[in-house]
Amino acid sequence: MTVAGQTALVTGASRGIGRAIAVELARGGADIALVGRDETALKETAALCAQARPGAAALVIAGDVAERSAVERAVEETVERFGRLDAAVANAGQSVDGLLVRLKDDVLDRLIEVNLKSAFYLCSAAARPMMKQRSGSIVLVSSIVGLTGNAGQSAYAATKAGLLGLCASAAKELGSRNIRVNAVAPGLIETAMTEKMPDAAREMLVQQAALGRPGTPQDVSGVVAFLCSGASGYITGQTIVVDGGVVM
Repeated sequence: MTVAGQTALVTGASRGIGRAIAVELARGGADIALVGRDETALKETAALCAQARPGAAALVIAGDVAERSAVERAVEETVERFGRLDAAVANAGQSVDGLLVRLKDDVLDRLIEVNLKSAFYLCSAAARPMMKQRSGSIVLVSSIVGLTGNAGQSAYAATKAGLLGLCASAAKELGSRNIRVNAVAPGLIETAMTEKMPDAAREMLVQQAALGRPGTPQDVSGVVAFLCSGASGYITGQTIVVDGGVVM
């Protein structure tokens, strides 16, 4: 399982799961384009990539992936710098909890833009150089709530479920060009986002997991690296659940 010699682009690479994915891919031999809004945090991720593999090239691209033009520019800059694009990981995401009847329009719109539209933009932009290469892997980072739903997370769950429909449709559309599209659906992962969860809700999720513990960003990044590598060359249109055994 190797990504040596590949070029990968990761959105939401400034922290958490996105940062872990970038470092994992760099360790495996890939050059990385890091995309997100926080340029300082992206530079920290770039430094970690260099630590993981001395000589690893990391291109920092600051921008809001909720804007199509920013995503298209990121893909163009990546291809200009590295000459190709082998893997694209749509990891950017936000979570805002709230009861369905109280959900504000601006919150709903922002979650759709960041969680769903940004992934659509990345699939569309990344497909162009990949079609010319006749090869590539796209990975969408969803969530188990996109499969199961969750009270108080109707908007977040809807956007994450939308990613699974995008995954299956894009896989069917791009498969003839040897472009694979898959998704991962993490459960409770130790990140800055999940630190805000109430203790009771957190403990309930831990108890539901067969492994009896929350996951780490590295638990997810290894699966993403597998989906970007040749070891998964006959896998497309699939969702791999990474939740310690909550959804069975």
